[in-house]
Amino acid sequence: MPPQHRLSRYPEKNFRSSAELQNARAEERRSAFTMSTQAPLKKRAHVSAGERWIVAIGIWKLLEAALFIVLGIGALKLVHEDLVDVVARFFTDLRFDPESRFVNLILEKVALIDPHRLKQISIAIFAASALHLTEGIGLVLRKVWAEYVTLILTASFLPWELFGVVRHATWLRIVIMLLNVAVVMYLVFYVQMSVRRRKEQEAH
Repeated sequence: MPPQHRLSRYPEKNFRSSAELQNARAEERRSAFTMSTQAPLKKRAHVSAGERWIVAIGIWKLLEAALFIVLGIGALKLVHEDLVDVVARFFTDLRFDPESRFVNLILEKVALIDPHRLKQISIAIFAASALHLTEGIGLVLRKVWAEYVTLILTASFLPWELFGVVRHATWLRIVIMLLNVAVVMYLVFYVQMSVRRRKEQEAH
């Protein structure tokens, strides 16, 4: 009887060991799944926290591109129009005195723009919109080349913006210039920090 009693325990022991093995494997699968889902979440959270200002600058560039596109389309629509008459009616709708010195100065400048010149202006506006669109898409997608392109182009336009503010200061010009100065300063800081981080990673 004792041998039979010991033999009867073998199936129970094998059943317990197989059940424990299955539980252990299930626990390992759950742990692996949890780690695989948490890692991308941490990575995405780190990226969004570290580069949110880059994405914000990209959105600002996209808004500028949209504004230039609207201006370019408006310039093309005025090619076959009498610009002086259009501008005069615009000032009249805004309740400006048509005999004022300011209005007459603007009309004199507008009279110098012929259809060929207006087409050239519209082409330049569309070219500027293409540049801003490229910068904005690259920054939103967090491309390294977009950081350098935006830094170089934005910094190169600052002297012209400063000249425009000195020549004829308006709140819009001042705000746009200050925003672009802030963009350049942040990009210089961010690019230097990124280069330093890459060198440290290569060293390790």
